[in-house]
Amino acid sequence: MRRRHFLATGTGAAVTAGLATPAIAQPDQVLRMVPQANLTSLDPIWTTANVTRNHAFMVYDTLYGLDANLMPQPQMAAGHVMASDGKTINITLRDGLLFHDGSRVLARDCVASIKRWMVRNAFGQKLATITDSLTALDDAHLEFRLRQPFPLLFSALAVIGSACVIMPERLALTDAFKQVTDATGSGPFRYLPDEYNSGSFVAYARNERYQPRAEAPSLTAGAKRAFMDRVEWHIITDASTSAAALQNNEIDWFEQPPPELQELLARNKAIAIERIDSRPNPTMLRLNHLHPPFNNKAARQALLPAISQPDFMASIVGPDPAGYRMIGAFTPGTPLTNDAGMEALTSPRSLERAKALLRDAGALGPRTRLIGPTDILAPAALTQVCAGLFHDLGLNLDLALSDWGTVIQRRASREPVEKGGWSALLTAFGSFDWVDPASHTVLRANGLDAWFGWPTIPRLETLRDAWFDAPDLAAQKIIAADMQRTMFDEVPFIPVGAYYSNTALRRNLTGRISGFAIFWNLRRA
Repeated sequence: MRRRHFLATGTGAAVTAGLATPAIAQPDQVLRMVPQANLTSLDPIWTTANVTRNHAFMVYDTLYGLDANLMPQPQMAAGHVMASDGKTINITLRDGLLFHDGSRVLARDCVASIKRWMVRNAFGQKLATITDSLTALDDAHLEFRLRQPFPLLFSALAVIGSACVIMPERLALTDAFKQVTDATGSGPFRYLPDEYNSGSFVAYARNERYQPRAEAPSLTAGAKRAFMDRVEWHIITDASTSAAALQNNEIDWFEQPPPELQELLARNKAIAIERIDSRPNPTMLRLNHLHPPFNNKAARQALLPAISQPDFMASIVGPDPAGYRMIGAFTPGTPLTNDAGMEALTSPRSLERAKALLRDAGALGPRTRLIGPTDILAPAALTQVCAGLFHDLGLNLDLALSDWGTVIQRRASREPVEKGGWSALLTAFGSFDWVDPASHTVLRANGLDAWFGWPTIPRLETLRDAWFDAPDLAAQKIIAADMQRTMFDEVPFIPVGAYYSNTALRRNLTGRISGFAIFWNLRRA
């Protein structure tokens, strides 16, 4: 098994000693990066973890992609034909689509993949409720028959978070609640399983069979040209070690450097510090609705007077307010952003009031387990702030820290705390994930079918259905404001800010596509 060893000392000299010779021996078409977290799941349907999303867009492709304006465009699809009533849609596959094992991508692979995705994805779940049938007409054509017109069909198939990736049918038939461990896709890169070492190393090779589209690349749409023969992910949990490796040209890209290291790296003329996405990343405190103390609505509401979004955001980006935005239920700067109910977070903060409300709700006695990671920047920082807050509020805090992979596994447990469950967690999402109710996973409140935390809030579900039926953007905005007010009343989660994520890469890399860690179109100057 091929491995790289970074010496976790945080000093440039130590890193150089460990990597200088191999780095010089590598050809220029090898891209070496430090990702935001360890890759512990290969299945973007099973988990919403951003690191798995980044992996998925390397190895899989989608029928439709989103361009930079968040508009859907054909990707694996050559095009589609829609019946005049809007209820029958026939999608044709592009010629020349091949999986990494050399087999042809067929319509039945797409059908099985879409059906698996519809079980878990919030947008897909809505699509499933209005789909009468989804069938492969032949090898190159699949057909939706809907109960009613659904203009957002192509936006659903192009969603980025928990994307509708196309797998071979043999894999797509896997239960959506079980992980797929074979990452055979048809995307621009091939995953190299024999080189994988959890917590250390992940490798990909350029997919020689991939045929990119002719259009210019734009987010997940257009041409996905892999100019690098090989991409290596070096999993390094020590940020100083990663920064030293970038400065010494031992890695090319450090996905999420902390603020204090960004200032250091910016002084190096060979390194660029850039916003990885022009939109900020939403963050939240998720509360478990199944067990005490937060199965009690009054206990959830009691936390609101104590939440200071600037305090949470400063832990990620530092004190400069230009690095973050206040946030409600939707990504700042997108059409559905609104001020409804925001006084819950913008009114004067009061720990004493929150403590009294928690006492009245009977929330100070039950053990409150806060789970969080130590090895990924944003969730780790947010968890530390929350732990301090919970302690100050007098909650019976049980802080359970682990690596991010363990958090991903642990948050799926519906057991009570005494049997290994959890009470609260904090995490971040991509800007695209909170743009509207369709793709907003954590705004769903459909009980055991909801995202981890499993809130049951019929009012939110009713409003979500109404949003899909709204005739225009003005009507959608009114519903979105009502959803946000309901969120602050029922508290399925508490937004704790939206931060601009900066990334650091060597200036000789050009062509980076804004949005997330995207590897196609990257080349050396």
